[in-house]
Amino acid sequence: MKTKISMLALIFTLLNLSTFANSNSDSTIIDSNKQQVVVQKAPVNPLPVAKPAPKIVEPLELSGPRVGFTFIGAGETADFLKNEYNASPFITQFGWQFEKQYFALDNGTAGLVEFVGLVGGLEQGLFLPSANVLVGVRSSSGAEFAFGPNISLSGAAFVLAVGHTYKAGNLNFPVNFAVVPSSQGVRFSLLFGFNAQTR
Repeated sequence: MKTKISMLALIFTLLNLSTFANSNSDSTIIDSNKQQVVVQKAPVNPLPVAKPAPKIVEPLELSGPRVGFTFIGAGETADFLKNEYNASPFITQFGWQFEKQYFALDNGTAGLVEFVGLVGGLEQGLFLPSANVLVGVRSSSGAEFAFGPNISLSGAAFVLAVGHTYKAGNLNFPVNFAVVPSSQGVRFSLLFGFNAQTR
């Protein structure tokens, strides 16, 4: 009897060991299958997308002819013109503007050195030359501000100028207003110009 019980116990133990072994084998297979799934579903790094290059705005270049008017305020200059030449303090101006950029940003803003040479009073038989050297900044929209020395027959002075450029296709139409404070009479000038943007 004891022998039968011992044999049954042995058989039971062997069956348990076999089941345990099979269980471990299945687990390994399942783990292996899971690993394969994970590998198959692993995320793939997308290719880098190239960013578009920033748009570079070409700065305005406004060298060209200038015409306009100057009003000479009360003072020695106006009195001299009146007494010596019976001339009006309101005179025309004709000339040319040259400019050179010393820096330019990608957004079209530019730093400028400008030379403006003018001759006034021709309509009254006068020859009144003036020269202006200005340092300023111009935006891509055409707004600008500049200042610098002014030399005329009245002597040396300082000029402040503001302006805006109007566009029509490739044509530019700059309009500038300038003030020259002077002990001999403040001068106010309004100048117009035009040129074509060729770059």
